Amino acid sequence: MDRVGTPLVLVSAAGFGTLGVLGELAAAEGLSIPTVLTFRFVLAALVVWAILGARGELRRLRGRPLVGFALGALGYAAMSGLFFWGLTFMTAGLVGIVLSTYPVFVVAAATVGLGERVTRRTVAALGAALAGVALVTGADPAGADPRGIAVVLAAALVYAGYITVSRSALTTVDPQVLTAHVLPAAAVAYLAVGTATGQLRIPATVYEWELEVAIAVVATALPIFTFFAGLRRIGASRASIVSTVEPVVTLLLGAAVLDEPITPVTMVGGALVLGGVLLVQTDAE
Repeated sequence: MDRVGTPLVLVSAAGFGTLGVLGELAAAEGLSIPTVLTFRFVLAALVVWAILGARGELRRLRGRPLVGFALGALGYAAMSGLFFWGLTFMTAGLVGIVLSTYPVFVVAAATVGLGERVTRRTVAALGAALAGVALVTGADPAGADPRGIAVVLAAALVYAGYITVSRSALTTVDPQVLTAHVLPAAAVAYLAVGTATGQLRIPATVYEWELEVAIAVVATALPIFTFFAGLRRIGASRASIVSTVEPVVTLLLGAAVLDEPITPVTMVGGALVLGGVLLVQTDAE
């Protein structure tokens, strides 16, 4: 049992969990999605590269120069784009539920492609976590648009592939180095999209810059660093399940910052998610 890997992934999930609230605050300021995501990845890349440069650890991906670019431009960026496209067809709750199916694909891919052992406890943890996410996000079957389901399932598949390939890459590449290549690749992808669509602009106020910096550091650089570090320790299957605490963090922050209600149903859902995490934590290697 690894007592460091799971906490690292929990820190990652908490960081990513802030993105929804910060994104809503940014949208309220009139910042477009391409603008938010472009500056998110540009600033996060600068932070990561600065830290690695100060440590003398900035170097190329030895023997696999295209891995980081592909993960960033084709994996992370593509998943984000599909996620936001899905929001045009369905509610955020339904999108969250469908996207949260990605651990199923990760477990399957990790078992087939990486040879990771999947125990009964891991399967039980997966079921509890996904059931909890469904309750937390609030299912609404009547509003399920087949197009939206298809788009977000594609996002889940892309994200599962991203996690699985990352796990494979981390056998020969340091997590910090991989992060330093993923972020600028994603930034280039969104810079191109924002420029092509005319939706890209520079933040105009101090508050807009504060939001962008928070998104870049708290919701991007820190969680990606800790996710890769935890992923290397506990594997793709368990990391993906532990990451399902993310919507719980978003729920609590939404209540604290945006005055969003917390119902008994969402409390039960949060308990199921945390129960799934505890099952993963106590699962022997």
